[in-house]
Amino acid sequence: RNKSPLSILLIDIDHFKKFNDTYGHIAGDDALRSVARTIADALNRPTDFVARYGGEEFVVVLPDTDLSGAEHVAQEIMRTVKSLNIPHNASEYEFLSLSIGVVSLQAGTLKDEEVLEQVDACLYEAKKKGRNRYVVFQTK
Repeated sequence: RNKSPLSILLIDIDHFKKFNDTYGHIAGDDALRSVARTIADALNRPTDFVARYGGEEFVVVLPDTDLSGAEHVAQEIMRTVKSLNIPHNASEYEFLSLSIGVVSLQAGTLKDEEVLEQVDACLYEAKKKGRNRYVVFQTK
């Protein structure tokens, strides 16, 4: 509406099926709650929004946030999840980690479905590059 930037983060807990298989579903549920709280705590403005997007995926909507701000939020989320020190022996990182796709855009630069496709592609690229990282895309 106000033509300001909008950023979207799509977050996936790395190797979550292996986590559940190794530690059990109760531990998996506890881990999901911890990650959800950590993500919510990283959002400082009342207009920022997080929701569970799928099994172990979350989406974060950051109105009035450019790419630099979105990267800062992604870094903070990754840092604080790492600081939880949740063991994950079935992961190459030995702790619970995240992959994040980040898209930042101006109003009218992508259609709704293109935004989701692009942020999903960024998330896939983060996983392809080895997980435990974020990948960004910014429209012109």
